[in-house]
Amino acid sequence: MKKFLGLLLLLLFINNNSLAAEPSLREMFQNNEAVIYGVNLRTFNANDINGNGIIEISKGENPGSFINAVDRLDELKELGINTLHVLPITPVGKIKALGTAGSLYALSDFTTLNLQLVDSQSELSVKEQAKYFIDECHKRGIKVIIDMPSCGAYDLYINRPDLFLLDKDGMPDTPADWLDVRLFNVPDNNQLYHSDIFVLHKIFVNNMIQLGADGIRADVATIKPYIFWKELIKYAREKKPDFMFLAEASESWTKPASDKAYFTDYKKLLEAGFDGYYGSYFELKNWKTMDEMASSIKKQQKLFKKYNDKKSVIGSFETHDTVSPLLTGGENFSKIIIWLNATLPLNPYYIDGFLQADDYMYDYSNKKASETYTDDEYYYVHQGQIDIFNLSRKPIGYTDKLIKEQQKAMTLRNNYKDVITKGDFIPLKTDNENVFAFIRTYNKNSIVVIFNKNLVSSEDTKLKIKNIKKRTKITFVKDSNPDNLEKTTFSKKLKPAEIIIFTLQN
Repeated sequence: MKKFLGLLLLLLFINNNSLAAEPSLREMFQNNEAVIYGVNLRTFNANDINGNGIIEISKGENPGSFINAVDRLDELKELGINTLHVLPITPVGKIKALGTAGSLYALSDFTTLNLQLVDSQSELSVKEQAKYFIDECHKRGIKVIIDMPSCGAYDLYINRPDLFLLDKDGMPDTPADWLDVRLFNVPDNNQLYHSDIFVLHKIFVNNMIQLGADGIRADVATIKPYIFWKELIKYAREKKPDFMFLAEASESWTKPASDKAYFTDYKKLLEAGFDGYYGSYFELKNWKTMDEMASSIKKQQKLFKKYNDKKSVIGSFETHDTVSPLLTGGENFSKIIIWLNATLPLNPYYIDGFLQADDYMYDYSNKKASETYTDDEYYYVHQGQIDIFNLSRKPIGYTDKLIKEQQKAMTLRNNYKDVITKGDFIPLKTDNENVFAFIRTYNKNSIVVIFNKNLVSSEDTKLKIKNIKKRTKITFVKDSNPDNLEKTTFSKKLKPAEIIIFTLQN
């Protein structure tokens, strides 16, 4: 009996320690260990039977839902994904709407969930279905970030006009060209604590924590004041200390979305308690030299040292707001993004469809709809970007080459985890400004990355790598061969958008 009790206590000790050892999403993100995949649940596992790109419920087709989304989780796990960024799951506006289902970011209610995501065959309530989905993610070791929209739909303005900023004509203020949403009136003083808009945001945070979410992505975080975020993040962490906050903000964004909107830059957002932000990796196509890219990364690393808590960024090369890299640079450019996501000091990020080689070009764009759930009778889309306005098809492409590339990249990332998450970032100087190169190094192990930024022409390059010694073991991971290395000098004619990766073990 004593032996049995002793064994039972040992098993309980092991089990409790294994549970305690599992890192939170916040910890993973701060250490650049979160591999994030953005999904629009309305399209994530939609069933487009007739192949016309649109989900027509009247014809027996089913949009994506909390329930059928679970069927794709194992697929994502195999791609190395350990975190989902779920685009908004709040109800969407139907008045002055864009698209036949309404923009995911046109929030019409803080307190409930989007009934478009309900599986009608399930007996579970909408909140129970959402919790089921998050629980199934957690069973697979996948964390969940829920998107919090920054503005309100016109429907919400009609019901609660007191929540909104008014323009000079007494109408709710429309930010930028976001025609289907209006700006919230958020106090920047002590009135904040008693304002209904702050209370509603706290209700949203409560609901997400109750569902089991691991964090929030704040849409256009810059348009709310510092004090708002400081107090909301403080409130959330009193309830769940490891609750993560990701700000949609960038060094590249320096102006408010409206004359009446606040502008809180990324530095102040980090000071308010955000764990990270978007960075400026979507500028990759615009960076002309390695110096520009290296300067951006070094500024981030220097900035992060100023805060008591660790901070980080995501690989914002492509998001739901950016045009598909397949359109801007082709398949090889997309491969560069995959490998940079895997090797730079950041948390990799992909939007649903990117790895499946979807170019997000929709044949139904601007055509009159056969059925609509808003006051918009036409299919409104941002061509080249994942559809967030209609009940559209599951994101899918024409090749599995990018998926295979992702699997290789994640293998490297896993095999050299310490180099990726702890290693120094050192830019390498080449004799050709079109060729970018850097080395990640930690504890006698290094990863060298060299790529041709020119997407249309081949480029000759030569560079020296000081880390190579007589006993260095060199392994080419991505293309090329040892013949390109002579002592400490690498030289080769790189094809358009070609990327070379090799490891060094001293």
